[in-house]
Amino acid sequence: MTLPTQDTVVLYPSGSIGNAATVLHAAPLPGDRVAVLLDATSVHPVDAGWPDQGADAAVLRIGEVDLTVVDCIVGATDGAELHLGRDIPVGKGTEGWAFVVVHVLAGGSEPAEGDAVAVLVDADARARTSAGHTGCHVASLALNRAVADRWKKEIRTDGLGNPDFDGVAIDASLIRENGSTDTYRLGKSLRKKGFVTDGFAEDLAQVEDAVNAALAGWVSSGAAVRIECDGNLLTDRRSWVCELPEGTVRIPCGGTHVDSLAELGAPRVILSLSDVDGTSILTMETSVG
Repeated sequence: MTLPTQDTVVLYPSGSIGNAATVLHAAPLPGDRVAVLLDATSVHPVDAGWPDQGADAAVLRIGEVDLTVVDCIVGATDGAELHLGRDIPVGKGTEGWAFVVVHVLAGGSEPAEGDAVAVLVDADARARTSAGHTGCHVASLALNRAVADRWKKEIRTDGLGNPDFDGVAIDASLIRENGSTDTYRLGKSLRKKGFVTDGFAEDLAQVEDAVNAALAGWVSSGAAVRIECDGNLLTDRRSWVCELPEGTVRIPCGGTHVDSLAELGAPRVILSLSDVDGTSILTMETSVG
């Protein structure tokens, strides 16, 4: 089958949970699976570059048959071969390459090129994951503000003008339904940038209280949330935008989100410290709903 020469049109940034599409390519994968490429999709895929948000739960409906999407990942093709996830050999936007959403189905259910399909995303799971992702962003802003007085050097700032601890110290982020887990390395590199770790363990409860107070205030404001896109292709730049009382904040983000902080219910952050191979690790567990 012919591989596409254009990036997939993605509809999930607008909140879409379903669309009509055409199969552009379908081919077997190792492990008795099938890769299906569509011209457009509402299914959020996992991006190997920053795999914080997982794939949507979804089905592809062909006629009266529903084919379960067992995974959904970003792929890329030069027209001759399809590369998946971490095996993609080039950066996004590389000339001559198309970046595509790869819907992975179980073997034995291979559609045909040109088939008309209906893409159907699990709306409830999407809503819970979107709440978790939005909660992650506002929690990171609240954490930045809570530790702003611990910097002795100037560093880049976030959208509210606070030192961007989250952006500088983040090690990993995992979005889940109605929550997220973020880990930060408080090591030598961060200290060289000017972050003061002395006494941080003793002040951890105070920092946690400050983060939760900020979250409560922002949620009570009902601040509007939206996704701004440069275009509708997979590689087009997208940003999370939130109209907080202190100002409008923009964070580059390819995920899905709620429309208002009011949808987060009563968010709560728990902070903890651990030691990993001699480096202090800060973990922020955020729950919403």
